[in-house]
Amino acid sequence: MASTTNTQEKLSTVKFATPDPNDFDWDTTGKAFDTYKADERVKLEALYDQKLNQVLEREIVMGSVIGLTSKEAVINIGYKSDGLVPLTEFRHMPDLKVGDEVEVYVETAEDKNGQLILSHKKARAMKSWDRVNAALEKDEIVTGFVKCRTKGGLIVDVFGIEAFLPGSQIDVKPIRDYDIYVGKTMEFKIVKINQEFKNVVVSHKVLIENELEKQKVEIMSKLEKGQVLEGTVKNITSYGVFMDLGGVDGLLHITDISWGRINHPEEVLKLDQRINVVILDFDEEKKRIALGLKQLTPQPWESLDQNLKATDKVKGKVVVLTDYGAFVEIIPGVEGLIHVSEMSWSQHLRSPQDFLKVGDEVETVILSIDRDEHKMSLGLKQLTPDPWGAILSKYPVGSKHKAKVRNFTNFGVFVELEEGVDGLIHISDLSWNKKIKHPAEFTKIGEELDVVVLEVDVENRRLSLGHKQLEDNPWETYESLFAINSVHQGVVGKVTDKGASVTFTAYGVEAFAPYRQLQKEDGTVAKEHDTLDFKVIEFSKENRRIVVSHTRIFDEKAQEVKKAESNEREKEVASTAKAVKKIKDTQEKSTLGDIEALAALRSSLEANEKKEDK
Repeated sequence: MASTTNTQEKLSTVKFATPDPNDFDWDTTGKAFDTYKADERVKLEALYDQKLNQVLEREIVMGSVIGLTSKEAVINIGYKSDGLVPLTEFRHMPDLKVGDEVEVYVETAEDKNGQLILSHKKARAMKSWDRVNAALEKDEIVTGFVKCRTKGGLIVDVFGIEAFLPGSQIDVKPIRDYDIYVGKTMEFKIVKINQEFKNVVVSHKVLIENELEKQKVEIMSKLEKGQVLEGTVKNITSYGVFMDLGGVDGLLHITDISWGRINHPEEVLKLDQRINVVILDFDEEKKRIALGLKQLTPQPWESLDQNLKATDKVKGKVVVLTDYGAFVEIIPGVEGLIHVSEMSWSQHLRSPQDFLKVGDEVETVILSIDRDEHKMSLGLKQLTPDPWGAILSKYPVGSKHKAKVRNFTNFGVFVELEEGVDGLIHISDLSWNKKIKHPAEFTKIGEELDVVVLEVDVENRRLSLGHKQLEDNPWETYESLFAINSVHQGVVGKVTDKGASVTFTAYGVEAFAPYRQLQKEDGTVAKEHDTLDFKVIEFSKENRRIVVSHTRIFDEKAQEVKKAESNEREKEVASTAKAVKKIKDTQEKSTLGDIEALAALRSSLEANEKKEDK
């Protein structure tokens, strides 16, 4: 009873199709039971029940709209009761009216309340995949209802399936507001189906492109170089602007927007702006069109003062700074380059940012001008005198000056005497005494040094400077002080496998001791910071080199002791030899005397014998 009451309440608000009162047979009212006999009535009721039973659950049937409320549609499917379907399931049919035939899915012929449950949405969904696949296969145009916006596009109801319409596939021009399409019924083409995940992608853009393609062919056939057309700014990028020329797109490159320098096209143009452009070039096969805007105005170089020449002074504004220089705009569209080398007389490396910044108003000197090539070279340093013009009188050889350290190299120090006048102090001219491996050990950038001019090369703009020459050469004195075999006390520096430096603090000079000359008397090797006596074994004034030895001090003492002992032994040997010789000499003299006596005796005897014979 409750179900019947609810249905009656719902139907009370329904607008049914009312029959014409003139066609109603008032004579048959109340006499229906008199028309049939009892057995005929039973047969008719059985036949009626058999017909109602033909409506099976989970089946798609056709139904007729017999009434509409503000929220639901009343559908008659020829069953003993009618079904109600929410109007939200008919969003794709905004013009739904009484009498329309629609497909419905019988969910339940009679629920627990005796109500017939129908669904138009499910009926569409069950047949939608067949329709969608057929539409893709046949490349058919389908109608869909835009339900809502989602990330990157729109959700469209196509045959009851929620399909995705990417933002890029809505129109041929970029769409900035997707919401204007929500609630609209539009035509689409199905471009992709994922059967596994039941995903459908549709496009409205392809329908427009097909139409535009026909227009493009016609428009491209009529294009000519130099032709002026009106176009609409369709898209702006960092490198240019895409223009809609009424069916075809063209590119207006940033360099063809203005004769003057611009950083971004947005400085000149904005979206949807309509402007005249000229066709510079086009490729009919690739359907590419190059456009120009600045070409519609006179070339600025033609309006530049014809009397301007090299050495003339001009004023302008710095518009661009690069690593190699600055571009200065003389008049809109006419620029000149100040190379970094023309910003200062100084020769050491510097950046244009040290002299100028964008927006500066500067006065410059024209160095060269080429009107045919539209090029102009400018100079900034030429506004001040060249310091090298009077270099010989201001910095003669032997003159002393103060200079600022600007840069280091492995072979010396670059210093600046004044703006535009640089000089080099060779590493060998920094100190008489110190062994300097790198200039950073002696000074630092930004520090002031006293220097003396050693040599001036005007042609190559070079100054050779010295620092040690401010003092007398101490090596003249060292030559007699550090004579060979002289002994001095020194402090051992860092010890390596080759040897160690030895500093004679009393004189502020360094010497070198080979590793084998660092051995002590006890057999150990001298360590860093040891204070020991050293003997000079080599001295070179030209090379400023002193070689010393600690080992030789005790080695030579030992050798002297050995030599003394050897001398004593030699003396003893000599003395012994002398004594032996004396004895021998004595013995030899005695023997000779005897011989002489015997000889004399023999002679005497021989004389006596001769006398006797006579």
